[in-house]
Amino acid sequence: MSIQVGDTMPAGTLSFMGEKGPESITTEELFSGKKVVLFAVPGAFTPTCSESHLPSFIANADKIKAKGIERIVCMSVNDPFVMSAWGKTQNADELLMAADGSAAYTKSLGLELDLIERGLGVRSQRFSMIVDDGKVTHLNVEDGPVYEVSSAEKILEQL
Repeated sequence: MSIQVGDTMPAGTLSFMGEKGPESITTEELFSGKKVVLFAVPGAFTPTCSESHLPSFIANADKIKAKGIERIVCMSVNDPFVMSAWGKTQNADELLMAADGSAAYTKSLGLELDLIERGLGVRSQRFSMIVDDGKVTHLNVEDGPVYEVSSAEKILEQL
């Protein structure tokens, strides 16, 4: 069963590229006492993720933050090196490019996507959410391989 509006975010750890290499951040550090937008993509450098999903959040980061969001987090089942490189190519300086390398956190959310038969392993479904002090207030999960409801524009409507 996947996480729902009203649920508390599960405990976990994500990684990102810091000044001296990979660093970890707990979900407690990420969400506690903060209003955060978390969105996830099936994979860094993939067509829809690179052409539409991530760019929507980059283009709207200032507007989202102006509505009280302290941090915008892009999460993918990739390693922190890949997430950092992708963030650099997309000029995603305003976002935290978070890696869930083994899909452990994605699985704890119940939002994994099994693409093993296609040679892509376990990935994340495409989704976006607003988290206020660790509680999910809005959740937008795509139905299948589409990009319709998880955009930054949808998040702006919900803020």
